[in-house]
Amino acid sequence: MGESKIRVLIVDDSALMRRMLGDILNGDPRIEVIATARDGVDGLDKLRALSPDVVTLDVEMPKKDGLTMLEEMMKERPTPVIMVSSLTQEGAQTTLRALALGCVDFVAKPSSAISLDIKEVGAELISKVVMASAARVRVPAKKDSPAAEQLRRVFPGAVPKGAKRDIVAVAASTGGPVALQQLLSRLPGNFPLPVVITQHMPKDFTASFARRLNSLSDLSVVEGREGMELKPGLVVIAPGGAHLIVKRRGGVPCCSLSDAPPVLSVKPSANIMFLSAADEFGGKVIGVILTGMGRDGAEGAVALHAKGAYIIAESQETCVVYGMPKAAVEAGVVDDLLPLSEIPDALLKSIRA
Repeated sequence: MGESKIRVLIVDDSALMRRMLGDILNGDPRIEVIATARDGVDGLDKLRALSPDVVTLDVEMPKKDGLTMLEEMMKERPTPVIMVSSLTQEGAQTTLRALALGCVDFVAKPSSAISLDIKEVGAELISKVVMASAARVRVPAKKDSPAAEQLRRVFPGAVPKGAKRDIVAVAASTGGPVALQQLLSRLPGNFPLPVVITQHMPKDFTASFARRLNSLSDLSVVEGREGMELKPGLVVIAPGGAHLIVKRRGGVPCCSLSDAPPVLSVKPSANIMFLSAADEFGGKVIGVILTGMGRDGAEGAVALHAKGAYIIAESQETCVVYGMPKAAVEAGVVDDLLPLSEIPDALLKSIRA
C-alpha cells in the first residue's frame, strides 16, 4: 500500500472557488479533498465528522465567517489551517488576525474580481497544504502573568563598555508572525540594541504587520525605509518585496533596501540581511533563526558565525515548521538551540556578557 493521502476540507462560500481549489488540490497525487463546506457552520460540522488533516478557509462567509470558525476550531479541535485571503490592506489585517489565532499560513487570492486566476497560486497552495499537514499547530498562548510582565519592562543595568554586540538580526517564515509577537513582547522597552527582522511576507502585508507588533510590544516597531537609522530599541521589519541590507553611513548604522532578485525564491531574504550584517558588523551580531519552511538564513548564519557572531535557533519543540532552524543546525553554526520562551533571556544575557 502507498502512503496515505493528505485529507483536506475546503471551506468557501463560492461554489466556483470550491470547485477550483478542489481541482488544484486533487490534481496533486499526495492530496485528497474529502469534503467542501459553504460557510463556517457547515465547516465546523464537517470538521467534527471527518477530522481532516488540513483545512483551507475563506475569510468572508455568511452565517459564520472564517475568523470565527478558526477561533472555535482552535479551542475545540486544533487542525492545520491555510487561509485563502485577498491581497488588500484590509485582507492583510484579517490575515494577521488569523495567524495570531493559530492558522499555519495563508495564500493570497489574486486581486481580479472573480479570482479565475486562482490557478496562478496553485503551486503555492499545494506546497503550503503539504507543509501544513506536518506542521505543529500553535494554539494562541494565554497572556503573560503579571510577574512575567514586570520582568520584561526594564533592561537590567547599562550595557558594559566594549560590549561584544551591536545589532540583533532575526529570520522567520512559516509560524513567524506569532513567534515574533511572543519574542518582541517579552523584550524590555529600553532594549539596548537595534533589531532587524526578515519575515517572509507579501508586499502589502508588512506595514500592517509592523503596526501590529508595535501595538503589542514596548519596543518601537516599523517597516524599513531606505536610509532609516538603526537605533537601540528600534525594530525594523524588511518590507515585503525588498531585501533589507544593514550598513554604516558616516559611522551611523542604517538600513538600505535592495531590489535584487529573490534568493531561494524569497524576497525579502534573510540570507541577504545576514550577509550584509556579517560584512558591516562582523562578530558583533546576534543572529536569530525562528520557525520557517525552507533553508533561508543558513548560508548567512554560516558567514556570521565565521566572524564570531552568536547564533540562536528556535528548537523543534516550539517551531510550527522546523525547516530554517534545522538547516542552520545542520550547517553546524548554531550556538544555542532553544525553545521560543527562552530566546528573550538568551538575547539579554548575550548582550551583558
